[in-house]
Amino acid sequence: MQELSSPSPLRLVAIPRLAAGGRWRVEAMRAYSEPCLLWFTKGQGRITVAGLTRGYTAHNAIFIPAGVMHGFEVGPQVFGTAVFFGRDCNVILPKDPHHLRIRETFVAQELNVTLDAILRELNSDSPASDRAAQAHLGLLGVWLERQIAKAAPDQPKPDAAKRLVARYTTLLEQEFRSGMGVADFAAKLDVTPTHLTRCCKQACGRPASALLHDRLIFEARRLLSETDLPVNMIADSLGFTSPAYFTRAFNHLVGKSPTAFRRGA
Repeated sequence: MQELSSPSPLRLVAIPRLAAGGRWRVEAMRAYSEPCLLWFTKGQGRITVAGLTRGYTAHNAIFIPAGVMHGFEVGPQVFGTAVFFGRDCNVILPKDPHHLRIRETFVAQELNVTLDAILRELNSDSPASDRAAQAHLGLLGVWLERQIAKAAPDQPKPDAAKRLVARYTTLLEQEFRSGMGVADFAAKLDVTPTHLTRCCKQACGRPASALLHDRLIFEARRLLSETDLPVNMIADSLGFTSPAYFTRAFNHLVGKSPTAFRRGA
């Protein structure tokens, strides 16, 4: 997961800004170490959460708990807000991911008003603005709980394939640095590599190996762009058997060497 050196605070970020420095920052598989809510107000695309790919459009709210692997398309017409709740958030939040398609205008307006209030307090120097922001954040938690309850009767239960892929992405997020391959992950999940790949293709249109490589290369790009670690140390930290193998894999998936990527980051 993307870790910070100190506890992360509550913050709101415009969704286009998440892709600053490259669309790979949002499109590649990765997880945050804090809960996140994506509220799309314009545009459309696809989002993959816990190995399940769905389309999103305007007025979609997608809650992603800490540690849940995800990635989404963010084209030039996509706008909205990402709410990062912070790792020390004490608001009651869902334990599972949820994709909410908000159809009532007044419900969307409720969320917009709450987000505006949070942002206003975060930018305020008035007394108790931090407590006010947390109070509005509590209302956001209530809004989420109510919309999830309202949508529950229409939500199909995930089938066995989707449950397996969700388990795979959870394990993958925990172990992607270990050097394990798809066969190792499949063995831990008590299935064959073929069955795991078939289920991944069914849930998100990609084989199990693609999810693994995507997660590894995201982390490699992050370390190359945000740290001064030598390439050989990055390769070792991600479980590659040698720096040369890491360089070949990175070049194949990114189109340039790790050193060239770092120079352009």
